[in-house]
Amino acid sequence: MRLILTLSCPDKPGIVHAVTGVIAGCGGNILQSQQFDDPSSGLFFMRVEIESPKGQAPISRGMDEVAALYGMQWNLDETGRKLRTILMVSKEGHCLSDLLYRVRYNGLPIEVVTVIGNHPDLQPIAQFYGVPFLCIPVSKDTKAAAEEQLLHIIQAEKIELVVLARYMQILSQDLCRTLEGKAINIHHSFLPSFKGARPYAQAYERGVKLIGATAHFVTADLDEGPIIEQDVARVTHAETVEELVAKGQDVEQRVLAQAVKWYAEHRVLLSGHRTVVFA
Repeated sequence: MRLILTLSCPDKPGIVHAVTGVIAGCGGNILQSQQFDDPSSGLFFMRVEIESPKGQAPISRGMDEVAALYGMQWNLDETGRKLRTILMVSKEGHCLSDLLYRVRYNGLPIEVVTVIGNHPDLQPIAQFYGVPFLCIPVSKDTKAAAEEQLLHIIQAEKIELVVLARYMQILSQDLCRTLEGKAINIHHSFLPSFKGARPYAQAYERGVKLIGATAHFVTADLDEGPIIEQDVARVTHAETVEELVAKGQDVEQRVLAQAVKWYAEHRVLLSGHRTVVFA
């Protein structure tokens, strides 16, 4: 069995020796190991890919003992296991289409349990890929009930990841705290300069030369969560607003898909307001 071990803890001597000792003691073989000592936080991070002939249980027992000694947070999972995921959408379908395509054809390691939209517009895309679609309308009066319904689905379906694939609703602080470290959002890179409606038109009027996107964890601070991935594309004065939008959507798709892939492969670890990404 192939496994992925990830961990973080306060940095001090002996961590690597202790962890590799557990793996060796269980007859495991280390296939790949990455580590990072963050001097700004004093934390140590590690990701290890393991071949374990005895399975997961003996390594888990050994890691319980090591974690108690080092104040460690750790996770052990089977390599390639698909994370149970919800995709949340509104009316823009480019990110949804891209993710579902990558799941079907490119091996994106998630299992999309359902697509949830606050509008019914994107139901045909979900149906095309054979994924259930649920419309949960959201208004000022129904927001609390809608989030309660979402939480019930997350718990009942044992959801491990929520992806806001251009979901144009602000989540409550309580929901953000519940989903901390388990929800990923995507937005264009113009924030905070061009807020509100038609940001690409605002950017066009200002003659921007770079457009891009940011994928980050969802927090109660709107669009300010720990960043997982970013990318940009150059534009010129000759391009129309529509061409800027098309380029921006393309970047959003790539950035969101990369962030989801890294998360599903257990490559993303939280370090306060930052992330450690073992790419």
